[in-house]
Amino acid sequence: MGKVIAVAGKGGTGKTTTACLVTRYLTKTKYSPILAVDADPNSNLGETMGIVIEKTVGDIRENFMKDPQGLPPGMDKINYLELLMNQVLIERKEFDLLVMGRQEGTGCYCMVNNILNRFSEQLSKNYKYLVVDNEAGMEHLSRRTSGQVDMLLMVTDYSLRGLRALKRIHDMLGSLKLHIQSMGIIVTRAPETLNDAFMKEVEEIGIPILGIVPDDALLLDYDMEQKSLMDLPEEASSVMAIKTMMDKIMPV
Repeated sequence: MGKVIAVAGKGGTGKTTTACLVTRYLTKTKYSPILAVDADPNSNLGETMGIVIEKTVGDIRENFMKDPQGLPPGMDKINYLELLMNQVLIERKEFDLLVMGRQEGTGCYCMVNNILNRFSEQLSKNYKYLVVDNEAGMEHLSRRTSGQVDMLLMVTDYSLRGLRALKRIHDMLGSLKLHIQSMGIIVTRAPETLNDAFMKEVEEIGIPILGIVPDDALLLDYDMEQKSLMDLPEEASSVMAIKTMMDKIMPV
């Protein structure tokens, strides 16, 4: 199965941007094939990559639950759902993207979720790396059959609120069925020197800082112009910061 790089953190801290830039790094350093998974219900990862999302796994689930017997002749539920999953997988030359979306209804989705999760697990075997942009509660990862996370990147902006959100996520990890090999903090929109109050809280969490991403005006420019962050130039400060970090932590 592909190695899982999971990205977690409070909304608005640069989590999705980080997931996109990590995916960009992997494509540029020939770690393909890569599957990017947008597991955040807000579903912004595709937008940062310049991809228009027309349908999500959540849409499959909702449409199926509205008419669970409306199957094509001669096809069972498992094969039908797997066919639909293949249709929402967005394929690009350098990476593929799967957007999980949200669950809207209140009925019992157990059977459908089990089939979709099993398909996602089987799909992951086709890739060297999976980059998963998670919701704060890490629900998607906790539902995976294996629960394996090779690297957990915990993102905060340069604020105590963002850092304390990471602490809550870290404290919650023990209650989830996850096998995490390594983890570390990424600080976004950061100055050159982190002040003592910030570093004291980092020490209390007990997780090392893996990377510091400076405030990069190009990120805002690309957002306003609706450009893909995958196309950022190599000399962009955010790109260089992610490259420096990933060069240190990726296997040779």
